[in-house]
Amino acid sequence: MNFIEVKNVVKQYAGHRALDDVSLSVPKGCVYGLLGPNGAGKTSLIRILNQITQPDSGEVLFNGKPADVSTMRNIGYLPEERGLYKKMKVAEQIIYLARLKGMSRNDAATETEMWLRRFDLIEWRNKKLEALSKGMAQKVQFISTVIHHPELLIFDEPFSGFDPVNAEQLKHEILRLKDEGATILFSTHNMASVEEVCERITLINHAKVVLEGNVTDIRRSHSKHLYDIHLCQDAPPAPVEGLFNVESCAPGKAGGIDAEIRLCEGVAKRDAIAFINSRYELAGFSEKLPTMNEVFIETVQQNKEGER
Repeated sequence: MNFIEVKNVVKQYAGHRALDDVSLSVPKGCVYGLLGPNGAGKTSLIRILNQITQPDSGEVLFNGKPADVSTMRNIGYLPEERGLYKKMKVAEQIIYLARLKGMSRNDAATETEMWLRRFDLIEWRNKKLEALSKGMAQKVQFISTVIHHPELLIFDEPFSGFDPVNAEQLKHEILRLKDEGATILFSTHNMASVEEVCERITLINHAKVVLEGNVTDIRRSHSKHLYDIHLCQDAPPAPVEGLFNVESCAPGKAGGIDAEIRLCEGVAKRDAIAFINSRYELAGFSEKLPTMNEVFIETVQQNKEGER
């Protein structure tokens, strides 16, 4: 079942079309990546999903129905431009924002204590926000976004400002929230995090959807026919015309040879394996799929060339 349906949405700003007939579907309980270069239209779509602005045409449905006040209470939004009251105390800030989302004071206070302990911020509960480091403030913003257990979470560049350790903790929390039933819309330029947490993505460029689908399927569809192989002997493999080329070779960490080969167009993987096995002692053979970063760059460049 799709939790969000965006249907043929158009948004225009003073001569600039920010969204041009954009459609996408976000399945319930999915971590969904909303990708695109700067100025592509991602923020405009997020603002529409949050009912900050309205589309000029098209519609957005949540669970099959247009958004209303009750829908908004079931959304947690972490904007790229963080917004906290610097003079408020940490716990006071979180409780205040939780109350705005409909939580009772007791429930908000209980959840706040739990989250502050989870993020190692309990000793800072009575400190003002201005006393916190950027990373600590980011954690408070994240807690304020998720504390009311919303069905839909919208994260815009959630890892911005985090060191690798805290980014890993945040990734763990995002996946845990997904396992607990939340639907998560995830906008980022960090393609490594897309591969780690997103199941499906939509890539927007110049206000239009240019790529959509399952992350693994998209990477496979952009395959460059590259494979990593490991040979037990020390002799490097030789390229074979019409079968494969050898892109690189290096000694293996535990002996033997590690090589990257590119199959020629139309060559089946099983035929390459059979040939290599007949001449070498093959111990490993795995496809090297392009990263989402490579897919992103290739798609955006192709889209740019197609508009010339």
